[in-house]
Amino acid sequence: MCTGKCSKCIGITLFPLAACAIVSNILLYFPNGQVLQLSEITDLVWFFHGILGAGILVILPAFMMLGAGGAGCCANRCGMLLSVVLAVLGFAGGAYCAVISSLGLIGGPLCDTGDGEYLYPFRNDTLEDNYLFNQTTWSICKEPENIILWNIVLFSILLAIGVIEAILCFIQVINGLTGFICGTCMRKRKSGITRSSDIAKQRSSVMY
Repeated sequence: MCTGKCSKCIGITLFPLAACAIVSNILLYFPNGQVLQLSEITDLVWFFHGILGAGILVILPAFMMLGAGGAGCCANRCGMLLSVVLAVLGFAGGAYCAVISSLGLIGGPLCDTGDGEYLYPFRNDTLEDNYLFNQTTWSICKEPENIILWNIVLFSILLAIGVIEAILCFIQVINGLTGFICGTCMRKRKSGITRSSDIAKQRSSVMY
């Protein structure tokens, strides 16, 4: 498969992933659809791992990948090389999103435990006693309503998106380097050789 076409396919795939990451990150600011005060929002949400990491930092290389892919040929070596540089940036963004999302899942949300004070009731839990594996502890959080389920779902989505984006951008790094070194599509090169040989045969048959 031509590296240009591969680059284009990866770029097209990254766009919806980045859009989903941005939307998921924004939804984390409104648990269960509620508008909270800034001090009542989980701290890790302010790292913008979905908006910036898996969003903007991935959209930029996605645009470049589409341009480098062109009409399906990897003859544009400069474009492929630039796509490699931006793919590294996209890989960092996806990995950043995955790391922050993992921390968000493990640490749990900021919530009101019933006395009107917002705190992190699960931050000191060990992995064995983590709230993720003990649903009975979810009742500790009184407000916002369903905050634990809300955080788990959205952080899980962001974790999956971050991992997928990091993998795709890593593939593009390899793909882009291959396109930069090769310069042209093998398929087109072979077809060009075949056409040249056919023309030579036709000319020789006319001469004889």
